[in-house]
Amino acid sequence: MKRNDFIKYLNRFNCILYREGAKHSIFKNLNNDFKTAVPRHNELKNNTCKEICKQLEIPNPF
Repeated sequence: MKRNDFIKYLNRFNCILYREGAKHSIFKNLNNDFKTAVPRHNELKNNTCKEICKQLEIPNPF
């Protein structure tokens, strides 16, 4: 999945960019205050997207 598409998906579920790390962007779910890292690759693997969604407790995009 393209990173930009995945970030738009996260935004739909009330997840915002919390801060920028060295090689990752940290996103925060405003509903439950969970945070997780999203790597800065143009293309994200499906399993990576699934795990990020699980950590933020939002529905799986696949």
